[in-house]
Amino acid sequence: MATPTEVLQKGLERGWSPVMVQRALAVGVTADAIDRAMEMGLSLKQAEQLIARAEAAQKGEFYTPDQQEYIERVKQGRYHLEWLTDKRPQWGVKAERRDSRRGLTLMDINREFAGDAEDAPEGRSMAARGSTLDIDTTYPDMGYIYNNKYQVWSDNVVPLYEEAVQRQWSATRDIPWETLQPLPDDLERAQCQISTFLTEVEMIASDFPAKWLWRMNQHFHEVKMFLCTQAMDEARHLEVFRKRALANGGGLLRCRADTEMGLASILLAPTYIQGSFLMHVGGEGLVLDIFRAGEFLAQNKCEKEIYRLCMQDEARHVSYGTMHLKYFLEHHPDRAEAEEELHVVADAFERGFATFLVNPWIIEPLAVLAGGGMAHIDRGMEAVKIVWRRIVDEYLNRCELAGFDRRSRIKLPAAPPY
Repeated sequence: MATPTEVLQKGLERGWSPVMVQRALAVGVTADAIDRAMEMGLSLKQAEQLIARAEAAQKGEFYTPDQQEYIERVKQGRYHLEWLTDKRPQWGVKAERRDSRRGLTLMDINREFAGDAEDAPEGRSMAARGSTLDIDTTYPDMGYIYNNKYQVWSDNVVPLYEEAVQRQWSATRDIPWETLQPLPDDLERAQCQISTFLTEVEMIASDFPAKWLWRMNQHFHEVKMFLCTQAMDEARHLEVFRKRALANGGGLLRCRADTEMGLASILLAPTYIQGSFLMHVGGEGLVLDIFRAGEFLAQNKCEKEIYRLCMQDEARHVSYGTMHLKYFLEHHPDRAEAEEELHVVADAFERGFATFLVNPWIIEPLAVLAGGGMAHIDRGMEAVKIVWRRIVDEYLNRCELAGFDRRSRIKLPAAPPY
């Protein structure tokens, strides 16, 4: 924690007077708060306003002198009205809806108002892209670390956001829970074990965007908005699989420490692109194939609808991650270095991926469902082998689509070892 002396020194370096620092300390503003204000780049005028507000509060006054002056002017019918006379070059331009069935989309707005994101915006505040900023005023630096478009963008993120908000569904109302019927114990246990596993893994895909989106520049609001829909999607997936595990006489079964280690590697990835690769291109790609298998193997309409709706959500996340990887590599200032760093991540992911796919708490329940019961688990394992090959092939296809060659360096066996 910074001491008052250290803050005083920093204040002098930033142009603050010793009196200003002392006034701030006198009204109860902590040294750390002053330090953060300086790091955010507050101007002298803004700092003075904050101190005056605190001094007014200390005196029991609700408004600062400037605010009180404005209040008196309003009482006299004299309004500010600068906002009414701001010159706006696009004033009068209307966004045309290209498809009335879809309503007014972000694509419509961006098309009419030249709203495409810049490659490297200068702003670090919450000011909306395209808005008018105050002249000769310092806006607070929000501490964003992703301020370049290539770090977060994908060319499909805007339509993906529109799709996401239009296809939201409810795990309470939109699943035909009434179609659940009692199942033989082996099939119910298999479905409950898969549901437990999915309950475990789905929330990490909600935690992941929550970790990073606040570090992304507000200029790239479409990405942040899309990641918010992803967080909501994944929360709903956890809800629906937890409900399935508990709704038909079974229950939540085994969670494995090995699974947790794999999930932790996603959340602890040191950069957004590395985490996005692990999450969207790798992990959610695997889960998407499990959803496909789950829909095919569903024992009733309820389960089929659960997997179908989750599958449409997961496909969006995988699509964003794949095209984000593509955009990142195509626009990175040093593509060769960026690729090599991601290859190291992919090597480790694929080794972990292989052990993940020999987890008996995943493949055996799938085999029981595929075989129609324990009596035909061997037949079901043949179907699981097909799922393995599909998972590997789809993963390589996503990498190839992104321009990231893993076929020549793949660590994953093309066929299962069993």
